[in-house]
Formats: sequence, structure tokens, C-alpha cells
Amino acid sequence: MAMKPGTLVEYIDQQKIICAAVIGVKNNRLRLITETSKELNLTENRLVHVSQESVDTTRGKETLLARIREAASERSQLTKDVDVVELWEVVHDEQDWIDLDTLTSLAFPDPITDSHASAVMRALFFNKRYFKFHTGRFFPKTAHQVEESLALAAEAERRRQLVEDGAAWLRDAVNNPPPADTLDADAAEWVSLLKNYYLFASDSKTADLAKSMLQQAGVAAGDALFQFMVHMGIWEPDENLEMLRHQIPVYFSADCKSAAAEMVGAPPFFSGDPLRQDLTHLDLITIDGQSTLDFDDALSLEKTDDGYRLGIHIIDVAHFIGKGAAIDKAALNRGSSIYMPDAKVPMLPAELSEHICCLKKGELRPAISTLVYLDERFTLSRYEIVPSAVIVKHQLSYFDANRMLDTHDIMRDFHRIALHLREKRFESGATQIQLPEINVWLAEDGSIQISRIMDESPSRFFVSEMMILANRLMADFLKAKNLPAVFRSQPEPKARLYKGNEGTLFQHYMQRRQLSRVVISPEPDPHAGLGVPCYVTATSPIRKYHDLITQRQIKAGLGLSTDPYTEDEIRQLIALLEHPLSAIGKVQSARYRYWLLKYLEPRKGEREEAMVMDKRRDGYTVLLLRYMLDCRLPASGLNLKPQDLVHVVIQHVDARKDLFSAYVA
Repeated sequence: MAMKPGTLVEYIDQQKIICAAVIGVKNNRLRLITETSKELNLTENRLVHVSQESVDTTRGKETLLARIREAASERSQLTKDVDVVELWEVVHDEQDWIDLDTLTSLAFPDPITDSHASAVMRALFFNKRYFKFHTGRFFPKTAHQVEESLALAAEAERRRQLVEDGAAWLRDAVNNPPPADTLDADAAEWVSLLKNYYLFASDSKTADLAKSMLQQAGVAAGDALFQFMVHMGIWEPDENLEMLRHQIPVYFSADCKSAAAEMVGAPPFFSGDPLRQDLTHLDLITIDGQSTLDFDDALSLEKTDDGYRLGIHIIDVAHFIGKGAAIDKAALNRGSSIYMPDAKVPMLPAELSEHICCLKKGELRPAISTLVYLDERFTLSRYEIVPSAVIVKHQLSYFDANRMLDTHDIMRDFHRIALHLREKRFESGATQIQLPEINVWLAEDGSIQISRIMDESPSRFFVSEMMILANRLMADFLKAKNLPAVFRSQPEPKARLYKGNEGTLFQHYMQRRQLSRVVISPEPDPHAGLGVPCYVTATSPIRKYHDLITQRQIKAGLGLSTDPYTEDEIRQLIALLEHPLSAIGKVQSARYRYWLLKYLEPRKGEREEAMVMDKRRDGYTVLLLRYMLDCRLPASGLNLKPQDLVHVVIQHVDARKDLFSAYVA
């Protein structure tokens, strides 16, 4: 249709339909005046409706504007009479493009005017749920598309209402927090949104809802939100947020609890198994921390005609927990027990880990025993790994064992054997990293306690060496049997800063940076860090799923199992465990640091000795020696070099925000 001055037209601007009249035409560009008295140039392809009506432009601008506005008003009113749903129901089965005139004839009775056509066009433009729109033609959407659109709209309305109601509740609740156990279903949902937003920020799936709720309520998302959760009793002041962020399970399912109770009531038979050696006559000793309740390893030592027989006995957890059982699945999901200054989260239910799957004093238990034959000089001549039945005779703490070192031959012999074993590992290139250990724990009264252990105690040292020996020999056993397992290897370090157990604190600290990454694989390879030809961990099957996997493989090699894991299954398990074990490492590290910083919070202003570890362009990294805690120092006015000792003053500590700073005294 040829355009001429006075033609009424409509176009879309910022999701609005604007009514206008043509007041000039030049090179397919139209000069328009709109209902708001605005003049502009527009190409014809921007128009969405062209009327048959033409207005006399010679009667003056005000008359022209009055007619444009009258038409716009009439069309807006008629739009309300268009039943879009009814139109769609009439035509949607045709699934073809339909022109505006046809739809207008279905929507209105004769006589039909330009305003009727515009009203239909407007109605379908503003309600896009039922028709696609393209240059004066409309395509009815399918019933499925409409259903989806309606569902999305309903969900959008639900979310809008949720935010509005939640914000109103939050405004009141901030000033008078209700107890968590009084929340109704709606309030519980609002709290869940806010918790997830605090924990995961923009990574929360409902971050937009929580953010809108907070903004509408006028509540900050940081400390104020955390304190709100504390005041409601949802979180503790020292809540372990990393556990929540990593969604680590704390409690066991009803199925696991039921299976554990059944097992405790009727433990699987083992004492008469002809494949098990009766080692109940041996004087077995467990040596662990004072608070340990899950004893998974014990030691024995016998004098022989030509030397000694050292026994390293590991509880046979695989005897109790079959592959794929409810408890096994839970253990796989957890990956490992978690040890923190204020809590322990076991891999297995306590009914098992602290009772029947545990080497408790005086109780008959199944075990996997590594029996090592040593000559008078403690040189290893041979070993055997056997399934066994054992009874622990002595349950000692490290403190007890250390006190007995000067009065009991067996403790002295354990220590002498360990010294020999370590020396052999040093000769094979082992890297010994020994740094002061800072233990952090909570006393019964809730106070934070720390201790700084300069050197490894004799009993911790010899127990550690015995476990390294057992793991090395079990790896050798599996390699000889050609059985895949969770082998651990480590390439040579990038650099060696000292030999054996020599070296300064600075060198030991820096040596850690030179170590190569440990490789976990179904195939055996040398472990340069430990100085052994191959290595597994199988001495903590109560606490680590890797160790339980390997114990099952050892039992297959001993003929106690006919369904060992295949290499592919081992690879799959290693991959499955990578995420939970990584999360556990982060949680344990974060929780240790939290309580250490919490301990230091009231010590702001105290002077501490620190060692410069490295120098960078923008400052120094120093290590506070009392707490083995590193921090950054600005470079301004300082001229320090690595290994220099300086005194610093604790400036700012905030455990919740993971902040620590100090300045040179």
C-alpha cells in the first residue's frame, strides 16, 4: 500500500505499540508524528499496522494529534474485548500462518474497522503465549507449547509471591527472630533460600530469589544474615560452614543403622575359618591417641632363634562389610572419616567402627596380619601376609608407650627397628619433612587448646614406620599376585634441599614446595617420597575407603574372596572418591584454621617471632613460629631476606572471615 501523508500507522517502540500519522514520505522513509507529539523518521518495515483511514493533515497539528490520540484510545479499549484464548482454541489445530484480517473477522462481528484489526494485533502482541507474531501474520502455538508457557508463568508468579511474602516475614523476623522449631512450611522455605545464598552466594540455584528477598527486606547478605541464622538457632556461633558447603553427610541412613545393629547382634562367623591363623597367643598392643575409639591396627613382636618376628595386624573390616551393601555405599559416599578440632565424622557407623570392626582390648577379632621376619640387626629376611584371628592384650596411648620406652624391652625394640627401617628408606632416597606440629582441640568446657610438638614422639615415630612397612609389603604382595589396587606413587622431588633427617626448619618448609604430586593408580610404581618401590594404604580400613578397597584385594590374593575388583573397577572407584576426598581435605584444613584463628582473636597486639619464608615484589611471606601460621607483610620500608627472623605484632584476626594480618614490631 502506497504511503501518503495522513495515513494512520502503528509501530513498536520499547515493547509498546505507538500510534502515529504520516506527515511526509521521502525515499521509503516516513516522517511521522506520534500520539505524544513526537516527530521522527522511520522506515516502512518498522510498521506493524497500516490503517485504511487517512487524516487530513492540512487542518493543523492539534486536529491531527487529536485524531491520532482518539484512534489510539479506541484501539486500546477494543483490545480488552479480544479473547486471545478463544481465538487460539478456534485456530490452533490448523498450525499455519494466519493473516490479521482473518483473525479480526473471528474476533469481532461486522462491520470491522481498522481499530478492530489493531485491537487484535495489540492483544496478540501483549499476550505472546498463544501466537507467534511476524509482519502482520500469526502462527498458533501448539497445545504443548501453551501448557509449558502457562506453567512457566505460574512458576514466575509463585516466585514473585514467595519473594514478596518472604521479604515481609524477614523484615519482622530480623528484629524478633522466631525459634527455628516454630517455623511453618513457608518460613522454612524462606530460611532455606537464605541459608543457601549465604553458603553459595551466586552459585546457589535460588540466588536471585534470596537476593531479591534481602533487598526488599533491607537486610544485608553478610554478617547480618549469619547472625540472624544464629539468633534463630538454625546455626551455632561456630557453625562448620564448610561442611554445609560441601554437603558432607554427618548422619547415617535408617538402612545403615539397621544393618549395623543387625551385625552387632549377630556378627559374621570367622573364628572357625580354616584359612585363618590363630594368633590369639600373641601379645598384641594398640598405640593411639588418648581420645581414639576406633582401633584399626595393632603391633606384636616375638623373639625367634635368628632374630624377631614383627607383627602388624589390621582389623579385617572387609569381613563385616560386603561390596554394595548399604553400609558399603555409605562409606564409599563419604570416602574417609573426618577429624577436626571440634568434631569427628566417621566413615562407618560407630556401632561398627568403635566395636565389632575395631581391635578392642580382650575381644576376639578377624585381622589381616603382616608377619615380618627380621635378623638380629633388624634386616628383613622375609614376610608373609595371613588372615588371622587375634586378641589385643594392651590398649596404650602414645603417652603410655613413651613412658614405657625406658622400662619395657618391647618398646625399645620397636623403636630400634623403626630407626633401622627409616635409615633404609633414607638410603633409598626417602624425603623426610619434619616441622613442628600445632595441635588444636576443644576442651570439655569448650575452651580452645593448642600444643606445639617440636619433634615426633618415639611411639608416634615407630608406629608410623611400622605402618609404612606394612603398606609397602602389602603393595609388594599385590604386585606379585598381579592384582590391581589403589597404589600410591610419587615421582622424584624437583629438588632436594637436605639429606635424610637433616635440614633446618626453613629447608623442611621449603622442601614441601619441591615435592611432586602423589599419583593414585591401579598400577604399582615407586614412591620417591617414602623411598619404597611400591606402596598402598591398607592399614586404616575403618577410616579410609581406599584402604578398604585394598584390603579386599589382599583378601582375594589370600584366597578369602573370589570376586576381586578389576582394574577398570579400581579406576572407577578412584575417580568416584576424588571429589569426596578433596572436599574432606578442604573441610579439615578450613576447620583447623578456623579454630586456630579463633584462638588468636583475643591475642591481637601480641608480639610473635616470625621467619621470612620468601620475598615478592609487593611484600614478604613470614611464618609465625609459635603457631606455624604464615601471613603476608607489606614491603614498605623493609629490607629482609628469606630465613631472617623478625618480630611481628598480631594486627587483625577474624576466624569467620578467614582473615589474619600482622605488622613488623
